[in-house]
Amino acid sequence: MKLQNKVAAIFAANGAISGDVAKEMARDGAIIYVSGRNWHEINTLSDDINANGNSAKPYQVDATNETEIEDFLKQIVEKEGRLDIVFNGIGIRAEAGGYGTPSTVLPFETFMKPLEIILGSQFLTARISAKYMQQTESKGTILMLTASLSRLKTPFMSGITAACAGIEGLTRVLASEFGMSGIKVICINPTAMPETRTIQETTVQNAKTIGIPAEVMAEKMSISSLLETTLSTSDTAQVAAFLVSDAGAAFNSHILDVDFGTTSVI
Repeated sequence: MKLQNKVAAIFAANGAISGDVAKEMARDGAIIYVSGRNWHEINTLSDDINANGNSAKPYQVDATNETEIEDFLKQIVEKEGRLDIVFNGIGIRAEAGGYGTPSTVLPFETFMKPLEIILGSQFLTARISAKYMQQTESKGTILMLTASLSRLKTPFMSGITAACAGIEGLTRVLASEFGMSGIKVICINPTAMPETRTIQETTVQNAKTIGIPAEVMAEKMSISSLLETTLSTSDTAQVAAFLVSDAGAAFNSHILDVDFGTTSVI
């Protein structure tokens, strides 16, 4: 119970990564506030967590809407008096982000979507969270999410790769700013998790563009680590829970690779 009584706000919790992060942190004793745009999915997640004897409260929040983020975090602080952990696992569908589309034909507005939605959301949730952590002297941890695309040399993924690199730069800037108030900012950088819808859709799109079967591309991904082990959302969630615990206190401003030693990264 390494997160006993810590108060955590989870954004985009209806996604595979955030959902598992919420469950893992709840198992470790945190009081979880789960949020997302799909009320049914968020409410179901909350019920599942509570059914296992842990604590979760659902809220319908669009993590790209500054007013909704503000209202959500304000309610948490009013009820709990503090805010210890924030995690944002926001993503977009592969088609919406132009994943698998050659840069020569990728519309500019599509290229910008991952930056506006994913990078933009990380900025909003981090800065508003920091404000409430400062007000309550919580000295909490903001855990951001990027992806190994920032370290890979992968074609047809220009928009999301730029967003991932931006999140990592933003992590270092915010860590230096918020550290003055005792607030940590860390960024977790997992490689592809094949069980997620985004990776499944991206694999199909990239394979189609390259001209190979999707099954072949998926097979290459599954053996791309030094340990020939495929990363899961559960693996990622366990690392996330460790990083925001007291045991992970030494990590601040770091970009933490979670990939079993992927061979193709820089």
